Amino acid sequence: MADDADLEEIRARRMAELQAQMGGQGGGNDQQKEKERQMEEMKHSILSQVLDQSARTRLNTIAVAKPEKAKMVESMLIQMAQSGQIQGKLNETQLKGLLEKVSERTQKTTTVKFDRRRAALDSDSD
Repeated sequence: MADDADLEEIRARRMAELQAQMGGQGGGNDQQKEKERQMEEMKHSILSQVLDQSARTRLNTIAVAKPEKAKMVESMLIQMAQSGQIQGKLNETQLKGLLEKVSERTQKTTTVKFDRRRAALDSDSD
């Protein structure tokens, strides 16, 4: 838990440094950027409360490979945490189960359709 607090502090410091380097380039978007930063910070703090270290690592790995899937899982975890469906921290195997459920729901079915008449016409014309 102390590691997570240290990470959050380092992230906040780094974000402040980057903002200082950017200077006035943001213009009127400063409030929006600040709001986004706060939302991101809140998301990270909720996820650190809900997931143990191995599960966080797995989620970060997924975020590298499939960012849209990771965002969907993160928002799902946050909703579950806010509604009280998660008691304690999820470990890696529990996260895997959740990921499998998400994959089942979002699995795309592909269908291949052959137009046999056109193929038959092509062979007859030869």
